[in-house]
Amino acid sequence: MKVKYFLMAAIVALMTACGTASKVPLTNRTHRLSISDAQLLSLSNQEYAKFMASAKKSTDAKNTAMVQRVGRNLANAVETYLRNNGYANEINNFKWEFNLVQDKQANAFCMPGGKIVVYEGLLPYTQNEASLAIVLGHEIAHAVAKHSAEQITKQMNQQMGTSILGTVLNSAVGSGVGDIASQVAGGYFSFRNLKYSRDNESEADYMGLIFAAMAGYDPANAVSFWQRMASATNSSRSEILSDHPSDARRIENIKRWLPEAEKYYHGAGANRVSSTGYSQSTNTLHIGGTSSSNRSNKRR
Repeated sequence: MKVKYFLMAAIVALMTACGTASKVPLTNRTHRLSISDAQLLSLSNQEYAKFMASAKKSTDAKNTAMVQRVGRNLANAVETYLRNNGYANEINNFKWEFNLVQDKQANAFCMPGGKIVVYEGLLPYTQNEASLAIVLGHEIAHAVAKHSAEQITKQMNQQMGTSILGTVLNSAVGSGVGDIASQVAGGYFSFRNLKYSRDNESEADYMGLIFAAMAGYDPANAVSFWQRMASATNSSRSEILSDHPSDARRIENIKRWLPEAEKYYHGAGANRVSSTGYSQSTNTLHIGGTSSSNRSNKRR
């Protein structure tokens, strides 16, 4: 019996210590990741290539150009923020691509490494570039915050736990960690269908709102966009049963974050973009226990 409890204590300690601690940009939240950037990007690139090989790219040149334009504006703003706030080394992890594909789903996703796909079915709900920026900002935030790596780490820890009476103590402390990561990712993981936790989703909502504002898009469009999405889905699901915040909770959070986001928007100056998508220039949280004072340390 004592041996069993010793093993239980050992595996808990190992799962806690395993991985590298890092902070999420903007929110300053600390998380511990057990899969390296190189491993994650390798897996992501493989799946992205498979997806694009089977997907049909949109033939709508105007909307394709819009997705690429908004995506690039966001990518530039995000890279500028990372460079100016101590995360310059993270920029090497992103090789941005922006694709619009023929699919009636109201959906979009961003794989680790900045591979972004928008489905044509989303555009009737975004209706303008500023709302599209809100969506793309949210997806980019998942990549910047490394939520995929966080979810894989959780799965790895769960797998270690189920192997407590086996060889996990020997395999997890050596080079086997990479093998475990690959096995978990290959057997149970899909970047396109990944269900993040509600905390991850709320964090991406907050970060995406700020990223859109940094890129010069009016963050106030987030409220009307999510209201359109809420009325379209007509969902009565309970928040506790969902990996996403309820529509009402999401909108409530966004309204609370808007005053902060507006500061970034007005700080964007001549680069601000109205809801119609045209430049206004004449020339052309509280999140998961992170205090506002902590976030202020990472602001421009």
